[in-house]
Amino acid sequence: MSRLALPAAALLSTVAAGALAQTPAEVVETYADIAEAGYGDSLALARDLQGAVDNLVANPSPEALEAARAAWIAAREPYQQTEVYRFGNPIVDDWEGRVNAWPLDEGLIDYVDASYGGATDANELAALNVIANPQITLAGQAVDASEITPELIADTLNEADGIETNVARGYHAIEFLLWGQDLNGTDAGAGERPYTDYVQGEGCTGGNCDRRADYLTAATELLVADLQEMAANWEDGGAARAAVTDDPRAGLVAMLTGMGSLSYGEQAGERMRLGLMLNDPEEEHDCFSDNTHRSHLNDALGVQNVYLGRYVRPDGSVVEGPSLSDLVAAQDPALDEAMQTDLADTMAAMEAMNAAVEGGFAYDQMLEQGNDEGEAIIMAAVDGLIAQTRTIERIVTALELDRIAFEGSDSLDNPDAVFQ
Repeated sequence: MSRLALPAAALLSTVAAGALAQTPAEVVETYADIAEAGYGDSLALARDLQGAVDNLVANPSPEALEAARAAWIAAREPYQQTEVYRFGNPIVDDWEGRVNAWPLDEGLIDYVDASYGGATDANELAALNVIANPQITLAGQAVDASEITPELIADTLNEADGIETNVARGYHAIEFLLWGQDLNGTDAGAGERPYTDYVQGEGCTGGNCDRRADYLTAATELLVADLQEMAANWEDGGAARAAVTDDPRAGLVAMLTGMGSLSYGEQAGERMRLGLMLNDPEEEHDCFSDNTHRSHLNDALGVQNVYLGRYVRPDGSVVEGPSLSDLVAAQDPALDEAMQTDLADTMAAMEAMNAAVEGGFAYDQMLEQGNDEGEAIIMAAVDGLIAQTRTIERIVTALELDRIAFEGSDSLDNPDAVFQ
């Protein structure tokens, strides 16, 4: 990780600029407070999801399935706003793969359509279907999978054979189990898994409904446990909070690293531009549920939250305090204004994308080759994210920080490599 230079007067004491003046220590405290609230809200809504999943498993019905899906979507809202904490905070980055790894080879978990194919040279477990197979073979060794437990998922199946797309846990594994595959290509429509996939005995569809219920229950239990761990890391005395508040200089680096890396390489590049270049709905972040537009909006909102030092919780209450915006304004008011404008422009583009989806223009359709309107909607958001990253780079210079290396993406930095 890059380290700050040591401009003591600018960074270790109050920046002299009237009422806007804040210290780095105060700013990173707000940053930690927002993380504590965001992960706490993610945990609370994951517990709501767990309750809805328990009800679906115990009493399968169309209404129970829709309630579980709605709970999953609600749970994603605060979580996506925390993704800005991933980059720059090793504690978060080392953990994040447990809850939000993507993309995944869903055939590892459950049945898939014939068009999905089978094992590949890249992943011979791509169609393992552990739900249908109580005895499996991994790395040449027989594995007893007769009981699907959180331990089996976490310790044996997740990233089996060291392959990253063998995602067996987290939000997207649960998403697949609630929606099933989206087989609509670049037409509108999400996955259409029937509630009868969870009916026990007569009426079960897809086979192995008891094991599917066990898998969904275990995966949701793991998600709750993982979020509980991260929420605790940001509470008073938690390791993640201590890492940024004990050294405010490192805290500022973490903040700007997260803002720049999520804005540029991760979101503008890997999550948005790449899918558009490939015209591939499989590159959607929430591809089973067609919730990608909300994930994109909340990722961008998380970046804005960190800069402004303000987070609106699901219940409408607000967590706010001394902000990076205050710190920048004390150094260069025009630069702060530019950053706020860039963030607002990006959010406007994200809101326009969401409005289009809510109006019936699915994100899948926007990715279709030759769909100029869809490309323009997505690229407006991509361009906004790139522009705000350039302003974040200017902030690094204005605060006299060492250069910070943000995450990149071939789709932005070396487009020809995408097709090689």
